[in-house]
Amino acid sequence: MVSEAANAGIDRVLWTEAEIATRVAEVASELAADIRRLAEPAVVVGVATGAFLFLADLVRRVDVPLAVDLVRVESYGDGTESSGRPRVTADLKVDVAGKHVVVVEDIVDTGNTVSCLIAHLQKKGALSISVCTFLDKPARRTVDFQLVGGGKFYRGFECPDSFVVGYGMDYAELYRNLPYVGVLKPEMYSKKTDN
Repeated sequence: MVSEAANAGIDRVLWTEAEIATRVAEVASELAADIRRLAEPAVVVGVATGAFLFLADLVRRVDVPLAVDLVRVESYGDGTESSGRPRVTADLKVDVAGKHVVVVEDIVDTGNTVSCLIAHLQKKGALSISVCTFLDKPARRTVDFQLVGGGKFYRGFECPDSFVVGYGMDYAELYRNLPYVGVLKPEMYSKKTDN
């Protein structure tokens, strides 16, 4: 149950908790089938912090062995627009050299962060790189990222060009705990820029 205060900044709900659970199970099933075909376990790399709920729900539903690690990439700060210059601020502990890697993202919009991560993982010697994103926002895509070694693109939902929060995604570190995905009311983030 989400309090009225937690819902206060939400304009509308895009996907409910039940819709999210159903779609995550579908994506996990597809991912598990693909990983099952590999000679060795894949390494699933969650992008902190926004993907933490999706990552947890996803890997719990993948019924094959896999390694899990986290990487932190920053490009938003406290704003609603990416800086366009993502940078890795906390790296992996798991060695991905010669491994099949699946990057798990909360949202792919411009493609800058995914492109940065793919290049980073290539330098570390990943054999293949797939991307599994909870939300895909192709209307905002400015970078045509290339998957590596036969990697695949998995998508939970196609997202409209709105600023969304919930299910791990935030605005200024708030709203991550919402069990649904909703559109944040513009006045919630325009207050900060109206000074």
